[in-house]
Amino acid sequence: MIQSTRFALYITIWHISPMLTHPLFQTLRSLKGNSRACVYTEPMFGIPYALFGPYVSVYMLALGLHDQQIGLLSSLGLGMQIFTSLVSGAITDKLGRRLTLLISDVLCWSVPCLIWAVAQDFRYFLLAAVFNSLWRISHTAWTCLMVEDAEPGHVVHIWTWVFIFSLCSAMFSPLAGALVNRFSLVPTVRGIYIFAFVFMTVKFIILYFFSTETRRGAERRHEARDQSFLSLMGEYRGVFSQLLRARMTLVVVALMLVMSIYQVVNSAFWAVMVTEKLHIPSADIAIYPFVRAVIMLTSFFFLSPRLTTLHFQRPVALGFAGFLASQAMLIFMPEKNYLLLGLSVGVEAISAAMVGPMIESLLVVTMDAAERARLTAIIYMLILLITSPFGWVAGQLSAINRSLPFVFNFGLFVIGAGMVWLASRLANSQTQAIA
Repeated sequence: MIQSTRFALYITIWHISPMLTHPLFQTLRSLKGNSRACVYTEPMFGIPYALFGPYVSVYMLALGLHDQQIGLLSSLGLGMQIFTSLVSGAITDKLGRRLTLLISDVLCWSVPCLIWAVAQDFRYFLLAAVFNSLWRISHTAWTCLMVEDAEPGHVVHIWTWVFIFSLCSAMFSPLAGALVNRFSLVPTVRGIYIFAFVFMTVKFIILYFFSTETRRGAERRHEARDQSFLSLMGEYRGVFSQLLRARMTLVVVALMLVMSIYQVVNSAFWAVMVTEKLHIPSADIAIYPFVRAVIMLTSFFFLSPRLTTLHFQRPVALGFAGFLASQAMLIFMPEKNYLLLGLSVGVEAISAAMVGPMIESLLVVTMDAAERARLTAIIYMLILLITSPFGWVAGQLSAINRSLPFVFNFGLFVIGAGMVWLASRLANSQTQAIA
């Protein structure tokens, strides 16, 4: 008995030890300071979000909202985020990364979770959308806090771990499905929102106490100490001109725009499409985020390290090809086809694993580090400005035919593939100019 137990232990160690020497695990162990605090606390945000995320739109439907109202809320929220994204750089520089993050996190997540938990009609969701739009300020501060003092060689892996922890959190989504099946949709989602309020708030407090202001953040706070907020905003003109001259960064922004519009459409109408057109019960849809998470995790550890040794064009191009295939399957699949829906989700998951961290890393590499806060603010403001109408557009399309939002996504990914080709041409021309 002892010998068999010892043998099993040896086999387990033999399987685990190669993973412990994986570059991603080496980076995770070597993280320090703010990067460590930001990455290690990420599951405390991801778990509650993964529980309520798949049910946001169907929860609205259950409370009497219709497709156009869901689309309108999506567009209104994005419209308000244009403003919060624009001012996020100046606020982050004025207050510092750490304090800005704590205040904005509580306002944009803790408060809306309480409102969603007691929502009765459209007015509640509208009020929650106003508070939730402040998450763009939080995102700018969090990004700066996480990467500004990080070692340059760790940036890609830091973003990959953010994605990984988000996916690990998504593995809790079947729990939400079991609770919905046991207690029905509305009471379950209300309870999840209350849980999210508590868990997220604790996360925000922990991150504040275990982080410090970044070197660049301290410099910017000192420089902005005697400047008015309007004066800081006035300096955006020069930063915007700098962005317009950075052609490679602009192409990366275009790729981010394609993904942003896709995420708006998908997050608002995937569950509606699956439940209303494919007639899959609400209690069953939570399994698909779980499947997506498992496939993406596998891709991060076994597929992405191989692809990232190639020129960025190949993995990103393959990713967009996969996105096209996943949308085509979703559009043409018959009702109640669980297997084909799972295949669509799986292909999309592999594609997202190849495209997501690569685009985020390309943005960090091509951006001027000295102006990261304001450049980040301007870039996301531009993305939001262009993205904001598409929630409403998708709502109108869904009201005509549930499949049309995903036909629209198919066209987006065709454009994205063209942007990948252009980025590759620019990268090659820059390399030749240096040589």
